[in-house]
Amino acid sequence: MPQIFVTADGGGEERSVMLRERINVADFESDRFAENLVERLGWAVLDAAEAEHTRDAADPEFEAPEAPQPQAKRRFERKSADDRVPQPV
Repeated sequence: MPQIFVTADGGGEERSVMLRERINVADFESDRFAENLVERLGWAVLDAAEAEHTRDAADPEFEAPEAPQPQAKRRFERKSADDRVPQPV
């Protein structure tokens, strides 16, 4: 079965898996599935970038690239349980 992986490089052979998702072609028949998958991918990419940045900051020999300028609002922010809006099924 096809899978999607998002990992954070830990330096060398070490990698942290932020997302491992098994998918099927039939899953994409649902718009809701596709929207939720993109949201989960966004969260995983942000988590991976944060993990790599944290690792790079802790390694004095590693010269990290300049961080992007902060934006007013991140597109893939996690919502708290109180902010969740029920979605029709």
